[in-house]
Amino acid sequence: MLTNMLRSPNWWLTFTSQVVSSVNGTNRENSTFLPGHKCPDTLTATSNMTEAVANSELVLMVVPTPYIAATVKPIADLLRSDQIFVSCTKGILNDTLETPHEILLRLLPRTVHSQLAYLSGPSFAAEVVKQLPTVVTIAAQEDSVAARVQALLSTPRFRCYRTTDVTGVELGGALKNVLAIACGISDGLDLGNNARAALITRGMNEITKMAVAKGGNPLTMNGLAGMGDLVLTCTGDLSRNRTVGLRLGRGEKLSEITSSMHGAVAEGVLTSKSAHNLALKLSVECPIIEGIYRVIHEGADALQVVEEVMSRELKPEIDFTIPTAFV
Repeated sequence: MLTNMLRSPNWWLTFTSQVVSSVNGTNRENSTFLPGHKCPDTLTATSNMTEAVANSELVLMVVPTPYIAATVKPIADLLRSDQIFVSCTKGILNDTLETPHEILLRLLPRTVHSQLAYLSGPSFAAEVVKQLPTVVTIAAQEDSVAARVQALLSTPRFRCYRTTDVTGVELGGALKNVLAIACGISDGLDLGNNARAALITRGMNEITKMAVAKGGNPLTMNGLAGMGDLVLTCTGDLSRNRTVGLRLGRGEKLSEITSSMHGAVAEGVLTSKSAHNLALKLSVECPIIEGIYRVIHEGADALQVVEEVMSRELKPEIDFTIPTAFV
């Protein structure tokens, strides 16, 4: 995703042998996931993760959440304390309800915990690779680590901001995928622009409540990893999650939709289950997230769920208090 934007002299990409051959070949393109876009000459593809890690100052992980453990375990002992490990993954693990940060803390040596960073924000890969203007945020518990990644990745077409709110950034990035499916279903059912705007706004309310319950800063939800990513994913035609919802709303079966995606992953499908269970664990009321869980995993009728959510007891719009630590 980032290869055409990066200024450092050499970058290594690890992938399957088919992608490696394609990137290193005459056409210099990732014909599987980004066909038609030439990779820079400074990018070398390899299927040997040991080789890639050994030659890197930054190690970027761009895999779906369920594959983090399988990706990280083989290189855990290879990471150096002078390297920064950047997760670009957005999701919550189904069985443990861990975010990528929590998974990495469990799997990686303590010596590299302070060197972990997280990239999130509104950034469709197909637009980044065209060098269209994109703005993201880098989160790390250590501000100096976030600043280093920010400096290395920022270009005139790819601007990075930074924050130390890892929790808020990760929950914003994960939960917006669930809301994108909701917006897609709404659009597929032709429920109108008002309904989509309501889903985005009240969905952000649910994301914020969950983030705050886990210790995140509510102001993060007003930024790139919160509202920025949510608006893009809920309205953009390149959004895989919105597309899944759109097709569900038009009557297609989930199994048919996922089998037709040619290896692409809509994280919101799995995250909807994690989000439902996390909301229960945190005792946070999330009627929209709950409704999407029922539609995807229990086969509930989407229109019936809409009516149930709209018919709940009336209440104030602001239904939670910002912790004094953030006031």
